Amino acid sequence: MPGTVEVQSDGCWSFRIDYSTNHRQSWTYCGHPTGLMETTGQVWQRWMVGPVAETNLSTLRCSPGLLSIPSSIAVDTSWPVLCTGTSTQIHGTLVSAGATHFVGQPNLTIAGHKIPAVHVEVQWKLSGPQVGTERDDLWFDAQSGLPLQNRRSIQVRTQTPFGPSNYTENGEFVLRSLRPKV
Repeated sequence: MPGTVEVQSDGCWSFRIDYSTNHRQSWTYCGHPTGLMETTGQVWQRWMVGPVAETNLSTLRCSPGLLSIPSSIAVDTSWPVLCTGTSTQIHGTLVSAGATHFVGQPNLTIAGHKIPAVHVEVQWKLSGPQVGTERDDLWFDAQSGLPLQNRRSIQVRTQTPFGPSNYTENGEFVLRSLRPKV
C-alpha cells in the first residue's frame, strides 16, 4: 500500500495511506512539549452504486489529540479519548469514544536499522451514523513520531444515502524504508 509523509509549514506533518482506489486515510501529527499529538484525521471512501461512483470524506478531531503520547509516561497507563466528526455524504455526527493504552518502548527493525519505538493500543466504539468497533496497535519512532507499524481491526456499519454499508478491515502496514523518496 502506498504511504506518503509530508512535512507541513507549521512543523507538523501528515501521513496518508492508500488502502485501495476506493479508500484512503490520513492523519496529521504535531510535536508538543508534552509529546506527540494527532490533531486531525480524514477518511475518504468511494462507493459504487451501479455505474455511479459516490465519494465521502469524513473529518475527525479528537480531544485530547488521539495519541497525545506524553514524553514521560509509565508502561501500562491508559487515558480516555473522544473523537467527533462529520462527513460529506453521511448526515449526523460520528462519535468515537475509547482509550489509548501505552504498551511500551520496544526496538523495531526497519530496513536493517534498530529504531527505538513507542507502542500504543487504541480501542474505541463508534456511535451516531456509523456504529462499530476499532482497535489499532501503533508503533511510532520514539524520536520523530514517524509511524513505523500499524495493526488494525475495524468493523463499522454506516448509514449511507443508499442504505446501510458494512465494512470490515483486518490489516497491517510496516514502514519499509527510512529514506524519503523525492
